[in-house]
Amino acid sequence: MYTAQGKIDQDLLLEQHFPAVRRQALALQVKLPASIELDDLIQAGMVGLLDALRRFDPQAGASFATFASQRIRGAMIDELRSRDWLPRSVRRNARQLDQCIHALEQRLGRAPQEREIASAMGMSLADYRQLLNDTNNGQLLPFEDIVAEWGEPEAGSDGPPSPFNALQDDEQRQRLKRAIDALPEREKLLIALYYQEELNLKEIGAVLGVTESRVCQLHGQAVSRLRARLSE
Repeated sequence: MYTAQGKIDQDLLLEQHFPAVRRQALALQVKLPASIELDDLIQAGMVGLLDALRRFDPQAGASFATFASQRIRGAMIDELRSRDWLPRSVRRNARQLDQCIHALEQRLGRAPQEREIASAMGMSLADYRQLLNDTNNGQLLPFEDIVAEWGEPEAGSDGPPSPFNALQDDEQRQRLKRAIDALPEREKLLIALYYQEELNLKEIGAVLGVTESRVCQLHGQAVSRLRARLSE
């Protein structure tokens, strides 16, 4: 790891950790629209790896592998977030959907059913499901965005959290956990299969007995429910 002068051998580290960049890119690609190229993710990951080399402090206590992994994934997600291709009208409808679900939950005291949401949105069930398809296909990693905002510290943050931030992080994780627990059972299972078991849409469809398109719709609806609850 170190040169004869006692410095970190950056070329050796780059060579050793390139496979990790590729693994993270492949793991991320399966959750993204087909238009996202693997090479673009790898390129962004390499930027993150180089940034890790520049910022890594061996005296901080963390291993380089752990530090680099956070930087690599963070760089990939930053690259994805910079690609804003979702039409403004779809974004507007997605915000209205979150607000509608929030209002229905407040009024009904439970998670609203799909037909109830569609009716409150003034849409047919078919149009509502198309909206779910549009928002879910266009918004990259929406659940990871929620985790980054509500459940986990930023991947690129340096140093240990302060006691206050650690307490706040724990409270946010608990809020996210309660929001997930409040999901309808099928959507809760979908979230677990997708984000914990890392099944793809086809595999989840086989478990739930629905099509890949339907999995996509249910995922979008689950994420909207989570955003609605966390906005309270």
